[in-house]
Amino acid sequence: MFGLPKRIQDYVGRFALVDGIPFKLPVSAKNSPAMMALFPINLEKAKQFLPATGIHPFRLWNTGLLVVTVIDYRDTPIGKYIEYSIAIACTHGSKPAPRLLPAIFQKFFKIGQYVIDLPVSSEISVKGGKGIWGMPKHQGHLNFIIEDNKVSSQYDLDGKLVTYLEIEPPKKAWIPVKIRASNYCSYRGMLMKSDILLDTKFGINVLKNAKARFVIGEHPRLQALKDLEIGDPLAAMFLPSITGTLDDHIECWFLDLDQLPKTAPEGFESVFNLGLSEEWLSPPNAPIPPK
Repeated sequence: MFGLPKRIQDYVGRFALVDGIPFKLPVSAKNSPAMMALFPINLEKAKQFLPATGIHPFRLWNTGLLVVTVIDYRDTPIGKYIEYSIAIACTHGSKPAPRLLPAIFQKFFKIGQYVIDLPVSSEISVKGGKGIWGMPKHQGHLNFIIEDNKVSSQYDLDGKLVTYLEIEPPKKAWIPVKIRASNYCSYRGMLMKSDILLDTKFGINVLKNAKARFVIGEHPRLQALKDLEIGDPLAAMFLPSITGTLDDHIECWFLDLDQLPKTAPEGFESVFNLGLSEEWLSPPNAPIPPK
C-alpha cells in the first residue's frame, strides 16, 4: 500500500455501503490494462467546452490537449467494465496558468482533465461514478482489444459509431509512475473534482513515433469535437496493468453563470432508479472508416 495516504491505509479491508453499492475499501482497481493518446487542439476553441468556473485549458505553447483514455477495468469492487474517457487537459484557478509550467508544478496549478464524455460498460458503474463522484458516466457499447501491434477501443450508441481510438503500443512498458490524477466534471450545477492515485508502469511513444488514430463517427453526440481542429498525435501510451485507488473524498464548487439558467442541469434524478447490474451492453459493431 506504499504511496497511499495514511487515512486510506487505515481503512484497508473495511467496508462501505453507499447508495446501495457495497464497497470493500479502499475503492480500487488492479490488473487493468489501459491506453492513452494526446492530441493537440485549438486552444481558443477548447475554452468553449469548459465551464466558466475557474477551469482553463492547459497551454502546450499555443495549443491545448485532447486526452483520450480507455481503461479495461478487470478487478474492481463493482465488477468488470470498460471506461472510455474523452477530456481536455486543464488547470484550476482564478486565472489561466502559464504555458508548460503546470506539467512540472502539477499540484500548484491544480492540473487535471475536464471530462467531456465518459461512457462505461455497466449500470452499476454509472450509478457509482455519477452519483458518488459526479462523473458524467452513461452506458455505451464498448470494447477493448489488445493485438500484437495494435490496441483499440470502439464506442457506439444507437447502432452508430461515436468514436474509435487505436494506438500502436510501445515495445516496452518499463517506466514506473506513482501519481495523483485529477478529474474535473460538471454535475448538479457543480464543478466536481475527484482524484485517482495511480501506481503503474507504462510505455510511451512521442511525436513522430506516436502512432495513434482517433476517429469521430457519425453519431451526433460528439460532433462538436470536430471544431477543436484535432491534430496529429503527440503521444501514445500503453499501461499493461494499472493499480488505481480512488481518493476517499471529492471537492465541488458552484458553477456560477451570468444569469440564472432556464433549465436545471442534470441531477440525482439521473441515478435514483439505476440498479446494480454488472451486465454490459452488446459489443459495438458500427463500421470503422478506413484510414
